[in-house]
Amino acid sequence: MTDRDEEQSAAPLRLLPWTSPEGKPCYLDTDDPQSLLSRLADDVEEAQLTSARDVLLGSEAVLADVVAGERAVRFALTRTTEPLRETLRIAHSRGDRIQS
Repeated sequence: MTDRDEEQSAAPLRLLPWTSPEGKPCYLDTDDPQSLLSRLADDVEEAQLTSARDVLLGSEAVLADVVAGERAVRFALTRTTEPLRETLRIAHSRGDRIQS
């Protein structure tokens, strides 16, 4: 095991809440949860979770509206999939950090 391998086992890579321009996952290699990029990732995650809550409330309102048409329901469902994907990414990232 190299020094780098020992460091990685001590501080696992953090899955960041954004992807590369090619759509590939981005990871942060640091053991400092207060680093600039760690704090930025925390802020982005918080914004994504807030957006998810807002979209959920809107989707629930559409579903509660008995006269909402197919177009409104499809729009609400489409909008709901975006923050759901982000929320799952956040859960995966946080789960990886908890297990370490």
